[in-house]
Amino acid sequence: MNYWDRIAGVYDLFERIYNGMCYDSTGERVMKYIKEGGKVLECACGTGSISVWLAKKAGRLTATDMSDSMLRQAAKNLSRFDNFRLCKANIYELRAKDNSFDNVVAGNVIHLLDEPYRAVNEMLRVCKPGGKVIIPTYINAYKKSSKLAVKAIELTGVHFSHWFDRENYKQFFADGGYRNVVYELVDGRMPCMIAVITKE
Repeated sequence: MNYWDRIAGVYDLFERIYNGMCYDSTGERVMKYIKEGGKVLECACGTGSISVWLAKKAGRLTATDMSDSMLRQAAKNLSRFDNFRLCKANIYELRAKDNSFDNVVAGNVIHLLDEPYRAVNEMLRVCKPGGKVIIPTYINAYKKSSKLAVKAIELTGVHFSHWFDRENYKQFFADGGYRNVVYELVDGRMPCMIAVITKE
């Protein structure tokens, strides 16, 4: 059993105790970028905290994760909806044709990946031209408590591959050659920066 399988049952509780304002607001803020009635793919959906907002607006939501336990929690959180399906999938190798989705979302996972550009490129591949790839990511923004929290989380077994703040998160996309990117900050004890790429 991997780290994410072990913590799936308590993940929502931990997030809401430590970072509730941001955790519960991020999905609502992401939802406004979703095409009404559109076909939406969510990568690394975790327990479905963002998924429940996507399902409110999407015509059809496909939510994926690599953790079986996280997918089970997501199923519970999405149980009141009938417009979704859950499946196990690798963000680096999505089982979808080019230009398949109106929106692609990956929340709070880019900072954990060893090959983040590979993941962004794969999400862009399956997004339709004119569609939006939406990537909310925890950042360290002026608060020492964020760094302390990350250090505590890393002691439990998770590994942060990248440290982002407001400026170097924007620079990450610029360095990757991504254009047509807008950003929105969701404040909290550990804030979240939402990057929205419109595919050309």
